[in-house]
Amino acid sequence: MTTPDDRNVFGDPLEPCSRDPETGFLRDGCCRRIEGDHGRHELCAVVTDAFLDFSLAQGNDLITPQPEFEFPGLDPGDRWCLCLGRWLEAVEADVAPPIILEATHEAVLRDVEPDLLREHEYDGSI
Repeated sequence: MTTPDDRNVFGDPLEPCSRDPETGFLRDGCCRRIEGDHGRHELCAVVTDAFLDFSLAQGNDLITPQPEFEFPGLDPGDRWCLCLGRWLEAVEADVAPPIILEATHEAVLRDVEPDLLREHEYDGSI
């Protein structure tokens, strides 16, 4: 659950990213800035086949269900809070998934130019 202090990249209240599957560092559906989250799960993405394959090649399997961690595995079109660094790597590899700006925490603006975020804004299709 977000707090009144949680803001998106527009400075508005942060919207939830996904409840099915449950996402976020705390698995509360929100891509919030959390002290101690060194991966910075602050960016809400709509995952694509290309990104899922890229992530797997980097050693992070987001496809295979892992019931022991209550992780159902992701399918293209699922929304997921991504680590900021992995998304930036995907930008460099030209496989960055589109992002939901209303559900992306304003903290990403410390490291990503607003124009790059807008360039990858989700338009309703993957």
